[in-house]
Amino acid sequence: MIQRMIDIRIDHDESQRDLAKAIGYHQVQIARYETGKNTPPIAYLIKFCEHYKVSADYVLGLPKDGAWPR
Repeated sequence: MIQRMIDIRIDHDESQRDLAKAIGYHQVQIARYETGKNTPPIAYLIKFCEHYKVSADYVLGLPKDGAWPR
């Protein structure tokens, strides 16, 4: 999940500072999420997805068709 979030941010040519300003977080918080020092909360995931217009399923790496292993 974290690597996908980093890739999305980089694909949009945004720095951690740019993202932080856009969604109302501190750059240090985003750095901690991206390095795995802290787990991003759901509120961050929601703002991230809204900012980049991507689904949470995509960010989390869930299958598109909803076919879950059973």
